[in-house]
Amino acid sequence: MFSELAPVLWDEWIVFKRGFFKITASAVIAPILYIIAFGFGLGGGFSLKGVTYIKFLIPGVIALTTMNSSYRAISITLNTNRLYDKTFEQYLIAPLSAISFCSGKAIAGALRGLYCGAIVLGISFLFDVRLNITASFVLVMLLSGLTFSCLGMLGALLVKSHADMTRFGTFVMLPMTFLCGTFFSVDQLPIVLKEIIYIFPLTHVSTMLRAIATYEAFSLANILIVVGYFILFFSLSVWRCRKIAA
Repeated sequence: MFSELAPVLWDEWIVFKRGFFKITASAVIAPILYIIAFGFGLGGGFSLKGVTYIKFLIPGVIALTTMNSSYRAISITLNTNRLYDKTFEQYLIAPLSAISFCSGKAIAGALRGLYCGAIVLGISFLFDVRLNITASFVLVMLLSGLTFSCLGMLGALLVKSHADMTRFGTFVMLPMTFLCGTFFSVDQLPIVLKEIIYIFPLTHVSTMLRAIATYEAFSLANILIVVGYFILFFSLSVWRCRKIAA
């Protein structure tokens, strides 16, 4: 199994190594802007759910960064490789199963998300914000990365053009960015809208990270829902990959 994963992971490692400084810079700029604008600007001086707003905000920013980094790491390169470079065809003719290919992409995307999430944690320490960081916190970040890298992979395998990939991000990723409890408490929303927002996986990732960071408990349902999304996105990606190869 690992022998089949290795080429995919190595390819993603080369992409990461070549774009290291750009990837790192993009992972730093957005969180700093969020923390300054929302944490110290709009949210300075008040608390939410029993903690200062900055402590409430940063776990949400970590969830958001993990989502975006994992999604983009796979969706952009795979979309380009499949539709323009045609290098995706090399995987189709290689002695590599669809499950191994999708597993390699999912792991690579998750590691990218974990790396960018760790950068946000480092930024929070620079701003003297101390959170409860445990193994479970890291595992939730990893699960988030797996889920959204699979979503990016599925999108890249489904769309027919680069413009469609952009639209996919606009209609799927953008609403989660602002509505899934990253910047505010979902409990403040009307009950109908609240129920809709709890459908999205990022809501549950934000809830779990925030609960762990602030020494609170979260529901087992939060984990099961995100795991369910991961299985769904991964299974559909494998199905789509096999269909393209057929």
